This record gives sequence, structure tokens and C-alpha cells, in this order.
Amino acid sequence: MEQETDVPTSYAALQAAITQRQASLSPRLRQIAEYALSNPNDMALETVAQIAERAGVQPSALIRFSKTLGFEGFTEMQRVFRTRLTDNMPNYKERIRALTDGAAGLTDGSRVLEHFIGAGINALEHLRQELSPEDLDGAIDLLEEADHIYVMGQRRSFPVAAYLSYALGRLGRRTILLDGMGGMLRQQVQAIGDRDLLVAISFKPYSEETVDLCRLAAENGVPVLGITDGTLSPILPLAGVTLSVEDAQVKGFRSLTATMCLAVSLIVALGQRLDKEKAGR
Repeated sequence: MEQETDVPTSYAALQAAITQRQASLSPRLRQIAEYALSNPNDMALETVAQIAERAGVQPSALIRFSKTLGFEGFTEMQRVFRTRLTDNMPNYKERIRALTDGAAGLTDGSRVLEHFIGAGINALEHLRQELSPEDLDGAIDLLEEADHIYVMGQRRSFPVAAYLSYALGRLGRRTILLDGMGGMLRQQVQAIGDRDLLVAISFKPYSEETVDLCRLAAENGVPVLGITDGTLSPILPLAGVTLSVEDAQVKGFRSLTATMCLAVSLIVALGQRLDKEKAGR
């Protein structure tokens, strides 16, 4: 017998419902939940068969997932995913489909560039729509108040971590880039205290080292600022403030367009605040 539940009617409510239920879902349904929140555009625009193939599950599992959330079937749930596009991003469906349909013909450098530009524009528009001013201000508060700022980002996230470390240093903030050179990561983090800040940047597939460090910091009462993707990110429950970014992707290749835009914005906003405080003294 299906568990009775309120049926989400908005994308925000659907996102919250999936997040709340993730711990009680079976491994297969949890796999769908992770895919759905990481790929809301696919959930809104593609068929059951296409989504099932990309998520690595059977179509029947998608229907079961929909019913777990209180929907009568997949189509009813898909309508809620579509509200995210129609309410916030006019013509988003057409632009997404144009990008996807044309991606098969990436035969020369100019076409590759064109598709990444299009994907980057969509990612930036999503960042503008989804990132709340409250979360952004909260992140700036943490960066301003910390005695020392430790920045961690592995693999694809490393360029963002390196930039933040450099730029924060230029603002006069005492900053340490946790690069783990020579296997010395544990030694690098031994001095982190509860008046410091850990900035952790990680995207799916998440860096085990970054997640482990976030867990260690949270256990020791160290504030964590997370820059990550999706409400199922393992960094989310460990961070006091999380800035969520869904960056551009073309044929499996992800850029850092929106993430770097966010990083630069944090630096400029923090710099402006520090200048105002200095002028007011």
C-alpha cells in the first residue's frame, strides 16, 4: 500500500519532498532521486524511456518513484518539473532542445565553442534564478568573519579553489589552499579552529577527500561554506551555508562558467564590504 502524502504542486515543493524522503528510499529510488535533482531539465523535457536509460534504471522504477511522492504516475510528476522552466525561464525548453539536438554535430572548433557558449548562458541564467540573496549574504558574512580561511577543491573544482585562495589573499584575508601536496592534507588541516572557515567546493562525482574534510570540520565545530550541486550533495548537510550551482554541460563535458562567475562575485562583494567598513572607521 502506497504511503499517503501531500502531492507537491511546485518545483520547490517537489525538491523539498525528494530531499526529505531520500533517507527512506530504496537504493534504486535513491538513484532516481539523485538523477532527478541533478538533471531537472531532462526530467521536464524527456520521455520516460530516455530518462530511465540515462539514469540507469527501468521505466517502471520511475513510475514507482513518482507514486512514492504521491503522484498517480510519471506524467503528473513531470508537469511539476516543467513548471520550473515555464515559470522562471521563458523559452528555456526551446533553447535546451536546440542545444541538445545540435550537440551531435560538433564537427569543428567553432561549433564546439558555440555549444559551450549556449550551455554557459543557460547555466548563468539558472544561477541568477536559483541562488538566493540570503545565501549569498550568508557566505560573505562567513568570509568576512573568519580568522583564517581554508579552501578545498579537488579535480574539476581545483581551479575554483585556486582562484578563491589567490583572490582572498589579495583582499588581505589569511587564506590557505588545501591542495594535499605530497599526501599532507591531514597535516594541513590540523590547525583549523572554530573561528576559522572551510570553503569546500565539490561536484558530482564528489571528491571523497573534500567530503571527509567537511565531515571532520563539522564534527569539530568549524564553519563550512559549501559550493556544490544539487540537494543530494553530501556536502549540503555538513555546511552552514551552501551555494548551489548547476554548471554547463555538453556531451558529458562540464565547464566552470557559472561556478567561476559565483566565485568572482563573492570576491567583489566581499571586497566592497571590507572597503565600506574601512572607510567608516
